[in-house]
Amino acid sequence: MNPNRDRTPAPRQKPYELLIFDWDGTLMDSGAHIMISMQHAIQYLGLPARTPEQIRGIIGSGLASAVRQLYPELERAALEALVYEYRQESLVRTPDRSALFPGVREALGWLQERGFQLAIATNKSRRGLDKALKDSGLEMLFPVSRTADEVFAKPHPQMLQEILTDHDLTATDALMIGDTAFDLLVAANAGVDAVAVSHGMHDSSHLMTHNPLACFENMGELTDWLQRQMHE
Repeated sequence: MNPNRDRTPAPRQKPYELLIFDWDGTLMDSGAHIMISMQHAIQYLGLPARTPEQIRGIIGSGLASAVRQLYPELERAALEALVYEYRQESLVRTPDRSALFPGVREALGWLQERGFQLAIATNKSRRGLDKALKDSGLEMLFPVSRTADEVFAKPHPQMLQEILTDHDLTATDALMIGDTAFDLLVAANAGVDAVAVSHGMHDSSHLMTHNPLACFENMGELTDWLQRQMHE
């Protein structure tokens, strides 16, 4: 018998064991809710107005850092008041009607079926992330997550380092997926590969200045890219 008969190349293993997603602007289309909540908090405190462009530019940097960037002239107590009022607006006073981006639920199901481990690294609060996961019905897909009130906010690498430790993996085993420069920077700081999605807070031209492996318009393009990596 010919030992080479009917032999086909074995499919390539997954290029990564662990996929670490940002939440806001990556999986959930929450930019409008964040914007409105911040504007309402600013108005409530009687602070000078900030433009939508100014607010969009700080989304993803972590709440404490974001308000410092918006109001560098304010004293600590005033900044803490803005953080508090933003949380009141976003979690209590302003109804959150944010939805997952189109194709996200299907993409996550495809990834889970192929054995990828999934995690979340977000500059949201734990309370905010848990509510979003419950409301979207995705909590069972993400057994491990880190938020900015548990560890240092992005772009500090602690979030990713702890997620890797929880999975008993190294930096080369993981891929970060995010929609802002802060997501790409945290990946670089942790030695983790990263790709970007441009349907969120930062546009593709800005994202590409941080050298992601690729930049996608939607989650379907991400799964196509991963599938190609598995068969090359």
